[in-house]
This record gives sequence, C-alpha cells and structure tokens, in this order.
Amino acid sequence: MTDETTEDPNVLRSLITRARVVLWDFDGPICRLFAGHKAEQVAKELVEWLERQGLSGLLTEKEREHPDPQVVLRAVDRRHPDSDLVAELEERLTQEELHAVFSAMPTPYADPVIRTWLALGSRFAVVTNNSAHAVRSYLDGRRLLSGFAPHIYGRTNRLDLLKPHPHCLVHALNTMGAAPPDALMIGDSPGDCRAAAEAGVRFLGYATSERKHAELRAAGADVIECSLKSVLDILRSDHPGR
Repeated sequence: MTDETTEDPNVLRSLITRARVVLWDFDGPICRLFAGHKAEQVAKELVEWLERQGLSGLLTEKEREHPDPQVVLRAVDRRHPDSDLVAELEERLTQEELHAVFSAMPTPYADPVIRTWLALGSRFAVVTNNSAHAVRSYLDGRRLLSGFAPHIYGRTNRLDLLKPHPHCLVHALNTMGAAPPDALMIGDSPGDCRAAAEAGVRFLGYATSERKHAELRAAGADVIECSLKSVLDILRSDHPGR
C-alpha cells in the first residue's frame, strides 16, 4: 500500500482536530517491535519452554503453531488463570519484548507525528497488550518518553483485561481526567477497534496491508489509513511552521 490517504481527508481532519487526548497502541502505530527479534521465534520458544515443563498438552495444535506469543500466553491463562505458571510465562514474554526493543523499527512518520501533535497541545497515552517496560524502553531510546509518561498502560497480571477488553483505555481516560468524546485511539488490530468502541472512543485504524485493512473494516473501523504521513500532513497544514 502507498503513503496516500485511503479516506476522505476531511473526515480524517475532523478526527485529528477534535482529539484532545490520543491513545496509541504500541506495536504497529508507533513501531514494529519484532522487526529484528521475530515474534514467531518468541512464540516457538515459549511453546518449547512449556514442553520442557511437561505442559505441552495445555495448548491446542493451532495454539502451538501460532506466530503470536501473546496467543500462547493467553491460552495458558484461560486454563490456569492467576497461576505461577502464567506469571512465569508472562515474565519470559516481557524479557523477550525488552530484547526486541533493541531491533525495533520506528513506524514511518510516527516520530514526527508524535512530536508535532504534542507541540500542538494534545496529550498522549499508550494503551497496549505489550509490556509497559518494553514501551518505556523504546520511547526512552527515541527521546519520546516525556510525551507519554506517566500514561503508559501495558500488560498486567490480569490477562483477561487485555484488549479487546476496554479496561486499559478506560483506565487511561480516568487517570488523565479525559472524557471519551475528547479522545482518539490509533490502533492496527480488530481488538483495538473493539476496545475503542466499548470505551466510547473514536478510532483511527492503521493498516499497511490489504489483509489488515479488511480485518479492521470487518471489526467496524470507519477510518483506516495506510500511512501516518496523512496525519502529519494535516497537522502541518493546519498549523504551518510545525
């Protein structure tokens, strides 16, 4: 997909200009966390660790072969919620995410969008199913942490409250003293879209492939962009000199 906008620029402009608070998903809209340290390998290593514990039977064949390590984690949590096993598995995933930060790739235009939008007075939070430690590490390395801290809401031991549950969005809004109509979420997954809808927050989808675009549309996303360049263009055109 190209950098051109996929939606009516006036609709996108309305979303952007009305947002006083922007809730960002992390892996996708801000960076590709597993650009170098592949998620598929992390998922495989989590499965292999379970096998060494004699617990491979906790997963279905589809779960064992899934390329997303969060699928493995959440599958085990469904069968053994709040257990030491889940806590150990979550800590292992957190360490892998922290390792992945070193080879993570910034999403094109994300850094200038963040800096420009902050300069215009909007407030930011991260609402993610990834570890908050990994988010802080990445943002600190890009010198962006001050634009988000302390409002970084990541994975906790309550895995049942991960997106698509709206918990982290609602918690972010409450902590920031913001009302849902004043907020916009930027996300790249159907879970992001559903969480935003449940929280009463407007949603801007980010999709870099036709498959992702179709998944977001099926989840109810009305506005989907294939590049953050369109967001940056609007921010700069409405505020020349930024």
